[in-house]
Amino acid sequence: MTVVPDTTPERARAAPAARGRRKLTEALAVYLKPRVLIVLFLGFSAGLPLALSGSTLLVWMREAGVDLGTIGLFALVGTPYTVKFLWAPIVDALDVPLLSKLLGRRRGWLVLSQLLLMAAIVFLAFCDPVAAPWLVAFGALLVAATSATQDIVIDAFRVESLGESEQAAGMASYVAAYRIGMLASTAGALFLVSGFEGLGFSKGAAWTAGRPS
Repeated sequence: MTVVPDTTPERARAAPAARGRRKLTEALAVYLKPRVLIVLFLGFSAGLPLALSGSTLLVWMREAGVDLGTIGLFALVGTPYTVKFLWAPIVDALDVPLLSKLLGRRRGWLVLSQLLLMAAIVFLAFCDPVAAPWLVAFGALLVAATSATQDIVIDAFRVESLGESEQAAGMASYVAAYRIGMLASTAGALFLVSGFEGLGFSKGAAWTAGRPS
């Protein structure tokens, strides 16, 4: 007579482990959902311009030889990020002509803010901080204002497009990508500028080429 070993205790121990692995897989899978991935990329887009009108801008001006008093005043360029709540109701209530009709209100504002942001970054890159520091300030203010507007739209889009079970993952992805975008526009921008200088570009030309990148 064959004796079949009793495996009930092993099964009992294996069941919680299997459930734990399944829950972990389900928890990680939410980060690969299309809407969460969209928020991830939008987070990178939101973080990228922040340093361009902040710390990277100050390094650029210092490298160009702008005096410290003028550089200190550029701290005010970040004001739009602080007071963006003032025009958030306008972004929430009004449609963008043509774009909102084609894409919807949120996507229309998102496309408009990103187009304006790209134009502002290119404009800032071609300014001369020594010859026209106040033109640089105007360009940086444009970058900050359009970036702050983009933040408003992305926050609304994230809340409205993600389901309740995706909100935590969406916020985590957004913040992580936001930080990576900031890193890219600080260390990444400085790395590019150094690379262009190594290729023989003048300091001014290297900054012009490196900032839009």
